[in-house]
Amino acid sequence: MTDINWEEPFCGEGNNCFRLGTDTQGNAYIAVAGQEDHPLTDTREALRTLIRDIKAGKADHLL
Repeated sequence: MTDINWEEPFCGEGNNCFRLGTDTQGNAYIAVAGQEDHPLTDTREALRTLIRDIKAGKADHLL
């Protein structure tokens, strides 16, 4: 498996924690904290776009 550099978990209330990570090949990863062996993966640009869209309010309907 690729060596992933995981960031510290981002946690909401309780145990709702997610981790973001990257590797040296330009891939980005999102995983539930404690389940990093089953990440969702895409390019860093895709993760960048996701974060920008969330910050712009495009996911507010999920709240």
